[in-house]
Amino acid sequence: MKVLVTGQTGQLASSLKERLQSEADIEAVFTGRPALDLERPDTIAPVVRDAAPDVVINAAAWTAVDAAEDEFERAMTANARAPEALAQACGDIGARLIHMSTDYVFDGNKAGAYTEDDPVNPQSVYGRSKLEGEIGVRRALPDHHIILRTAWVYSPFGRNFLKTMLALAENRDEVSVVDDQIGTPTSALDIAEAIAAILAAWRERPGAGLGRTYNCAGSGEASWAEFARHIFAASAAAGGPTARVKGIPTSAYPTKATRPKNSRLVCENLEREFGVAMPDWRVSTEETVLRLMDEVE
Repeated sequence: MKVLVTGQTGQLASSLKERLQSEADIEAVFTGRPALDLERPDTIAPVVRDAAPDVVINAAAWTAVDAAEDEFERAMTANARAPEALAQACGDIGARLIHMSTDYVFDGNKAGAYTEDDPVNPQSVYGRSKLEGEIGVRRALPDHHIILRTAWVYSPFGRNFLKTMLALAENRDEVSVVDDQIGTPTSALDIAEAIAAILAAWRERPGAGLGRTYNCAGSGEASWAEFARHIFAASAAAGGPTARVKGIPTSAYPTKATRPKNSRLVCENLEREFGVAMPDWRVSTEETVLRLMDEVE
């Protein structure tokens, strides 16, 4: 099976590079700018055609949530038009597409965790652009795609909340973190494991899950402040930097883009179809912190 992954250096692409190299029957090829540029959708089809993959994993996106409020056209091109162009290119060569999406397609006002069938209502340009990307993928490749929605992604790679907290703890005794937004912290390494399970399932059941959307996020829930406290506890246990966490309301940390107050995602359908039980976020957080500590040594 040949797999083409977009986003060469992002968190998920880096996690997939690590995970898929252990699969003897998968040839994984990674692409990104300048060859394939989401802000230039015309670059997409030639790269897909030349690579001739069986599966494309779209791990690339415009993820600058606040900047998207001022860069509407750029965000919409990268997150909406480009995925549709990618889906069209997959259709042209008979490839399948796994496309990553986000909890930001919801408004965050639900009392409980979101299922895949809950009404969407994005409250930011970023969320709207990702929703339009989902719609475009479904329109262009209705029976040969899977969409995975995730939330609060962190990893040993790139820039993310976990690494930011550890960096702040190097120089601060206390950090202020929002405590009235609740979500499901998700390791990009766990997402890569879930994608590997989908690829494995397709060997035996080629039609498994096609045309459907699945939540793919860590098990359990936390506020950002609770997430930070667990990061620091894991770091302290490993002899790394730590700090006190002062919980603050969202109103005390204004941002240009509205964040969902509730980003919890139910992942039962992913487990039912592919046998993927997403790990508890605390366990994966501890593993990531320990790995980063080992890399420093």
